[in-house]
Amino acid sequence: MKNHLLHTQELTIGYQDKRKNTIVHSSLNLRLLPGEFTCLLGPNGSGKSTLIKTFAGFHQPLGGHIYLDSQNVQQIKEKDLARLVSVVLTDKTHVGNMTIFELVSMGRHPYTGFFGSLTHEDLKIIHYAIDSVGMLEMKQRLVNELSDGERQKAMIAKALAQQTPIIILDEPTAYLDLPSRIEIMQLLHSLSSNLQKAILLSTHDLEQALRFADKIWLLGRDRQVESGTPEDLILSDQFKKFFERKGIRFDNLSGTFKITNPRARKIRIIGQGLEYNWILNALRRNGYTEGQDADLSIEIRKNGSLNYVLRKSTGENMEIGSVENLIHQLKTLEGSNN
Repeated sequence: MKNHLLHTQELTIGYQDKRKNTIVHSSLNLRLLPGEFTCLLGPNGSGKSTLIKTFAGFHQPLGGHIYLDSQNVQQIKEKDLARLVSVVLTDKTHVGNMTIFELVSMGRHPYTGFFGSLTHEDLKIIHYAIDSVGMLEMKQRLVNELSDGERQKAMIAKALAQQTPIIILDEPTAYLDLPSRIEIMQLLHSLSSNLQKAILLSTHDLEQALRFADKIWLLGRDRQVESGTPEDLILSDQFKKFFERKGIRFDNLSGTFKITNPRARKIRIIGQGLEYNWILNALRRNGYTEGQDADLSIEIRKNGSLNYVLRKSTGENMEIGSVENLIHQLKTLEGSNN
């Protein structure tokens, strides 16, 4: 078993003010391992950002302990803490006319002292960090000219230049398009594995967490945190317990959410493969469900060109050339029966 880089002991997190403490979670016993990419998932208000900011030292624990590299975090000096944990927050950093190289150089501040003079070794580390996120040829680009995805990669490079064994990110893909989200998640998984860093990321993106995370922490209000590989959490029905709501079902087979409607009209689908999956997707979106005993059926035909045969209970058949027209005919048929 690999030694953990971070672990908590009966940790309580929340908010402090002059009058009282507001507890969000208690009795948290968690650990981050080197070489593992961990995703923190949970609904809004479950305390994801509070936990992230407590680990980063922005919030004080309300109880229990956090240990970084076997040291109690409350006994670690700020400068030493910056050599153990680097943080990437959701909020955009206002960097003025700073270049990528200058931004990433800021990651060396825990080592360069007050005046920030960069040694030859510092420069090697900075270039390596920028190269690790695939931006070396862009290092003189201004940060305020970058896309959101490029800016996040630059912030990750800054965290790498800080040379901490632990990197913590608070929803770094929140404002990115799908290709950029996939690219960032793939990058972080690769960095954790190749550089043996413990990387923790909070996210709402369940699909990408299932695809890339080595471990997932499920955080919910008034319930115990569940931790494990995505596969173990699915096979033990933990995703169902955490995320299912009335009318929304988590499908363990596909790892996606399905909308359920007990009053949905049943339709039999005759066919298989890619076309079957997307016909079923269109039917579910429009309030239908699959049923082998249905009096209405759709046959998928591929004879040179793709088409669909809608078979009515009257024995009448209708050949249709697209999913759009198929759904239209079903709605027309339903309207005529009402």
